[in-house]
Amino acid sequence: MGGTAPALAATREDEQAWINLTAMGPLTGEVIYFAELQPRFGDGLSRLDQLLLRGAVGVKLSPAVSFYQGYAHVVVPLEGGSDVNEERSFQQLSANLGKPLGIELSSRTRLEQRWRSDGNGTGWRLRQMARLETPLKADSDAVNALVWSEAFIALNSTEWGARAGFDQVRMFAGLELGLAGASTIEAGYLNQIIDRPAGQTQVNHVASLTLFFRH
Repeated sequence: MGGTAPALAATREDEQAWINLTAMGPLTGEVIYFAELQPRFGDGLSRLDQLLLRGAVGVKLSPAVSFYQGYAHVVVPLEGGSDVNEERSFQQLSANLGKPLGIELSSRTRLEQRWRSDGNGTGWRLRQMARLETPLKADSDAVNALVWSEAFIALNSTEWGARAGFDQVRMFAGLELGLAGASTIEAGYLNQIIDRPAGQTQVNHVASLTLFFRH
């Protein structure tokens, strides 16, 4: 029998480490901000896979709800070639949803406008995160169990490679450790599943460490 066998969907896996340094707090009155530095190491932790600089200014709409306008610059180093740069404008709505059964619930909705140096077009992407945390000891919040999940949906396609539809999902499980004041460290395992062209899937196993400096 002749013919060509159909290509099989492939899954590529990688071990990575992501570090996130975030400062956040009030500027004046109800005006607030955050600023992030995020180096991400990939290819089995052998090289810098991505460097992300992100900041935003927002306003507290209520004690539980905040709205931000922000901007991010992302550098993607390419071996043997010029870096790819991505610029993002984004709008973000953050909300604390209460503590049913002692579990603190919160959400983050982010709408991004994305431009890349390797092609034309503005990519619109919606990101939705849900986060749950609870103290490991009933009388102390010094150490909290923490889980969260974030889904990414591309709202359109672009010349540089964005494809409308499901983009990726991230799932995290770990611990939140209290530091001086309201600052915290979050450490744990992050699983990232990315939809690639031609039915390919990228799965990243990430050691994640985040420092939130709150003042």
